[in-house]
Amino acid sequence: MQLQVLNSPFTEEQAELLNRLLPSLTESQKVWLSGYFAASANSIVLGAPAGQPVQSQSVSKEVTILYGSQTGNSKGLAKKASQALEGIGFKAIVSAMSDFKPNNLKKVQNLLIIASTHGEGEPPDNAKSFHEFLFGKRAPKLDGLQFSVLALGDSSYEFFCQTGKDFDKRLEELGGTRLYPRFDCDVDFDEPAGEWLQGVLGSLNDAQGESAASAPVPVGTTQTAESVYSRTNPFRAEVLENINLNGRGSNKETRHLELSLEGSGLSFEPGDSLGIYPDNDPALVERLLQELTWNPDEVVTVKQGDARPLKDVLTSFYEITVLTKPLLEKIAQISTNVELKELVAAGNEDKLKAYIESRDLLDLVQDFGAWGESSQEFVSVLRKIPARLYSIASSLSANPDEVHLTIGAVRYEAHGRERKGVCSILTAERLEAGDTLPIFIQHNENFKLPVNQDAPIIMVGPGTGAAPFRSFMQEREENGAEGKAWMFFGDQHFVTDFLYQLEWQKWLKDGVLTKMDVAFSRDQAEKVYVQQRMLEQSKELFQWLEEGAYFYICGDEKHMAHDVHNTLIEIIEKEGNMSREKAEEYITEMQQQKRYQRDVY
Repeated sequence: MQLQVLNSPFTEEQAELLNRLLPSLTESQKVWLSGYFAASANSIVLGAPAGQPVQSQSVSKEVTILYGSQTGNSKGLAKKASQALEGIGFKAIVSAMSDFKPNNLKKVQNLLIIASTHGEGEPPDNAKSFHEFLFGKRAPKLDGLQFSVLALGDSSYEFFCQTGKDFDKRLEELGGTRLYPRFDCDVDFDEPAGEWLQGVLGSLNDAQGESAASAPVPVGTTQTAESVYSRTNPFRAEVLENINLNGRGSNKETRHLELSLEGSGLSFEPGDSLGIYPDNDPALVERLLQELTWNPDEVVTVKQGDARPLKDVLTSFYEITVLTKPLLEKIAQISTNVELKELVAAGNEDKLKAYIESRDLLDLVQDFGAWGESSQEFVSVLRKIPARLYSIASSLSANPDEVHLTIGAVRYEAHGRERKGVCSILTAERLEAGDTLPIFIQHNENFKLPVNQDAPIIMVGPGTGAAPFRSFMQEREENGAEGKAWMFFGDQHFVTDFLYQLEWQKWLKDGVLTKMDVAFSRDQAEKVYVQQRMLEQSKELFQWLEEGAYFYICGDEKHMAHDVHNTLIEIIEKEGNMSREKAEEYITEMQQQKRYQRDVY
């Protein structure tokens, strides 16, 4: 965005200085400046949408920030909001929803909710109890509450930002007043989240009046003191190893990837994830360009100060493998194709959902033609390639300056054409030792080893779900942990698909791993899964839980994790001689004690 001198209060020289400065500022710096001007001039924060109602009543200087986070993004934004608020003289109280006493809600005057949506419109694990309370009969009247909601989500899912929408609607129903309108953020959330925060700061300052004009404190960034690299400034990590873990004849291809972190200053703990920004498949990009009429070398602008050839942006910047309802609605507005407009029309939701399934941008162009009058207009509706998150499969203590991943290659047939996972096939087909990948660390406080190393742990991780438990075992071996450890692993075939078999056997032999049960579904006529192995060991498993064991699940949420969860309830119900309701309360208590943790996708 360029500041124009015409009709602005700035001289030409001032405008030139601002235009040189603004593109180089980080989101945190922009937020701090907004807070500074709002506090010193008692005006609306720069960048907040015009026309928002000014709050006339006096507002408390205390702001409560509650976050619901599955992978850590909401927590990071909550910390950033806290820093910005304290920088302009407010007192910020930050808490995970699972750690907040819901009965204290009626004492809160200013509330900021930052929440992601997980799975099919579900709240993240650490927000479930608060969500249930708010929608239950015990939820209090909140007539004195002022609130604002920042919702995080992924528009490729049907129930985009549903958890944030739920909170926003319910708080209003309970009598709360919006301090600032809800913002719904897609996977590339930095700019809208920054705009939301600026608006919140402005509304709070407006309500405070002159009392808000205290000296601001600089706002820090979300980067750690040890590293300048982050999600918005990824590190180029060199590939050290890239090998196939599956044996000859397997139906699967699982890559074991080892990356160098040397010189990055990045650190992580077992349970954290690694984010990768992948490139699209060059063959798919070529086929898409063949369908378009524009020159692949024509330069398009992706953001302020960043212009690149069309081929490059379709390869490295824009998502081309996923279709979403919001995307098709945007395209229909600029397309002249009548059939496409009909597809997104009200009443055709089921037809649209069926079309989107397993189709990509190439399908869309082939079926309805290109849209827009230029390549710039064509790409203007596309979203950035989202980072792919993978559970880290190594311990930094055991492997200094390295990070390991376990990635299953995704290939399947749909609508007469082979489809490929963007990042998994990059690693499987096009990545060699010596190449580099743009990466960042995604910390996950909701999936961590017990602080008490004597506490028993039970791990359920079939297939690539074994990845974080490999990091758990390496860490416990390195630290000499004395607590018992039990692993449930499953896959298709013992001979070809027993990932990290020699390592598990060594840990069993050395006593790092106490017990291991495996389920190979295709090695017998009747399929066997990890939940059946759990049932076979139900008495001992419940005994471990009674001794204070931590229970972990990693892997597919929709099927495996759901089945394992129900199996665990069944075991507690049977072995604890409890009703179903009491067994569910038992698990809820484990969650509150952080003894039941999931890393699911």
